[in-house]
Amino acid sequence: MQKRIFIKTLGCQMNEYDSNRIYDSVKRLGFEKSQDQDNLDCYILNTCHIRDKAKEKVYHEIGRVKKLYRKKNKPIVVIAGCVAQAENQEMLKREPYIDIVIGPQSYHKINDKLKNFIKGNKIEETEFDTVSKFNYLDNIGNKNNKVSSYLTIQEGCDKFCSFCVVPYTRGPEYSRPFNKIISEAESLMKNGAKEIILLGQNVNAYSFKNKIKEYRISDLINKLDSYDELKRIRYTTSHPRDMTDDLIECYSKSKKLMPFVHLPIQSGSNKILKLMNRKHTVEKYIEIYEKLIRINPRIEFSSDFIIAYPGETENDFNDTIKLVKKIKFINSFSFIFSPRPGTKASNLDPIDKEIAKERLLKIQEYLFKFQLNKNKSFINKSIDVLVENKLDGQKKLFGRNQYMNSVIFEGNKSLIGKNLNIKIEHVNQNSLFGKIEKNNMRAA
Repeated sequence: MQKRIFIKTLGCQMNEYDSNRIYDSVKRLGFEKSQDQDNLDCYILNTCHIRDKAKEKVYHEIGRVKKLYRKKNKPIVVIAGCVAQAENQEMLKREPYIDIVIGPQSYHKINDKLKNFIKGNKIEETEFDTVSKFNYLDNIGNKNNKVSSYLTIQEGCDKFCSFCVVPYTRGPEYSRPFNKIISEAESLMKNGAKEIILLGQNVNAYSFKNKIKEYRISDLINKLDSYDELKRIRYTTSHPRDMTDDLIECYSKSKKLMPFVHLPIQSGSNKILKLMNRKHTVEKYIEIYEKLIRINPRIEFSSDFIIAYPGETENDFNDTIKLVKKIKFINSFSFIFSPRPGTKASNLDPIDKEIAKERLLKIQEYLFKFQLNKNKSFINKSIDVLVENKLDGQKKLFGRNQYMNSVIFEGNKSLIGKNLNIKIEHVNQNSLFGKIEKNNMRAA
């Protein structure tokens, strides 16, 4: 009889990729993915440490699972990911309901831990073992069959931004071998992927050297561009310091690289960027923006903004607003600074909460306005949409345009995986709504 497993994913795209690969692994032990959380044999919570109150959210979730299984046989409870890496033994002590804690560079060992698990014996595995992890994952293959599929090419970070825990939870920068990435991409395409999103903590820092040459992310993009079955290429998350000319050039040469650049800047003030240890300037960022716009005027930018970073004055914040107005970012993220234990910024004096809230609302007002204006520009226009899935319980399909906007329209599920021309009728801040253009379907 198959065993039931439920994997809940918190956080970023890399965590989603990791959860898919965890399932590829545990299937070998006879586990079947459950769509609900009743009568499980194993419950896995894959965590992210970037979000606010990440640790508290984990304990809240475990409390909910405890309540659910109060009168049932308890499943094996596994905490994976970055919070697991950061808290490890402390987590096992604080919450006895947790059985296994496993870090993001060790989850390839999860089968051994589950096989050898004996009730009452707690297991902690948080070694940095990136090479072994990917060697293992390469051997089991990527069974993901999504139209839009993630593919991790690089992990870890050597930048050591003052606010960030990634170097401590994901370890140093590691780039996977070029041929292994291409092999996984080919496997994803065989399983129906029409779009591949290259992932990394600093994805554009990808650099793999063998006896022949040094490969960069531009080489990966150019290679993927040659596959007829692949329709779109994206990458995230990038860093301004690694936005090299060869990557910029891809936006003029590649037919499949989407004209949408997510390039986090965090602040529009050079003083704050220095305090954050970002090691780039606002001027450098604008230079990258202008290069890309010259090479492809259709490009749109999105970014991340940390508001009320310790030391941020009103003038510093106004510099950030000035940058937002200049570039007119779309699809951007903005957060009030929250300290992460172990980082250099964790002991800095915080800015008054009310001031922080005011600044956040102000920047979001501009970000939301530019996002809505961009969405309104699509009304009565026909746009190319890659159909990804059917909406639950509705006769509607879901897809995305080139700028990662959600597009919703009526249609048959047989259209999933195809590129369609959709005429946009109305929009809101987050989504576009339209109908299929008759006799105007693009090649699948």
